[in-house]
Amino acid sequence: MEFKMKDVGFTAQFEYGELHVAGDEAHGFRPYQLMVSSIAVCSGGVLRKILEKKRIVIDDLLIKTDVVRNEKEANRLEKIHIHYIITGVDLKEHKIEQAIEVARKNCPMVQSVKGCIEVVETFELK
Repeated sequence: MEFKMKDVGFTAQFEYGELHVAGDEAHGFRPYQLMVSSIAVCSGGVLRKILEKKRIVIDDLLIKTDVVRNEKEANRLEKIHIHYIITGVDLKEHKIEQAIEVARKNCPMVQSVKGCIEVVETFELK
């Protein structure tokens, strides 16, 4: 990856398009937003694949996140709470719980921050 400096922040060119990253939201995505997005979406994507392999049919998967940052230590990320809202028919809580556990162990982004950022996952079924 290559990041080119601009007046405020940086840009990178990818197959999908141009990414703008800056500390100011008016000029691009903030780095912490990208990190949280990477962790949440990677985890959700792995969960989705696991549910498909287990033949658990879902209609929708919404991911909400809450973030705890430590202002005293460079505003570092300390905790990410990932909350899945899973919509489907006849979903079994224990099977979803098991799938989330397997996803956690197989998500490259969650494993990359293990021991540095606490990642907590919860879910609700609709």
